[in-house]
Amino acid sequence: MSTRSRSDVDVLLIRHGETDWSLTGRHTGNTDLPLTARGELEASALAPLLANRQFDLVLVSPLKRAQRTCDLAGLARDMSIEPDLREWDYGAYEGLRSDEIHRDVPDWLVFRDGCPQGESPEQVGVRADRVIRRVRKNGGRVAVFAHGHILRVMAARWIGLTPTHGCNFLLDTATLSILSSYYDQPALNCWNASIH
Repeated sequence: MSTRSRSDVDVLLIRHGETDWSLTGRHTGNTDLPLTARGELEASALAPLLANRQFDLVLVSPLKRAQRTCDLAGLARDMSIEPDLREWDYGAYEGLRSDEIHRDVPDWLVFRDGCPQGESPEQVGVRADRVIRRVRKNGGRVAVFAHGHILRVMAARWIGLTPTHGCNFLLDTATLSILSSYYDQPALNCWNASIH
C-alpha cells in the first residue's frame, strides 16, 4: 500500500556548490561569494539528475551562489527569488571559522546561541517556517536552492523539531535532500545525498 497521496508535497533541497569560504569553513551569511571552479562543476553535475523532473515551484535564495547553482542545474528559467532562504545572518561572526569563535566563546554553537549582531535560532526558524508554509500551500514538487544552515533549520522545522535541532543534520555542498511525508506525517525521504 502506498504511503503517499496526490496532495503530498515533495521538497527537493539543494545546497549551493562550493565557495572559497565553504571550503575553508568560514561562516558565510550575507557575503555574496561566487562559486569556485569546483563549485561550478558540482552545480553542473546536478543538471542530469534534475533534467527529467518537473517542478511546480523553484525557490532560490537571493544570494548569487545559490542562484548560480540553480542556473547550472538547469532550473534558472523557473526560479523565484525567496528572501527568506538567505543564509543565517552571522553578524559579528561573518567570515570567521568556528575554531576562531571558540577562542573567545568555547561552547558556542550557532544552532543554540545564534550570533551577536546577527540572527538567533528562533529568527532563522521563523524564516524557515514561512518557506515551509509557502511550499505546503503551493503543493506538488518544489525545488529549493539555498545554504547549509538555513536548509538544516528548514529540515528540523519540517518534522516539528526546534531550530536548534538543525545541528543534527549535516549538509555538504551541492547535495540533494528531500522533505516529504509518511502517512500524512512530515518526514525526511533523503538527506545529504552526494551526486558524486
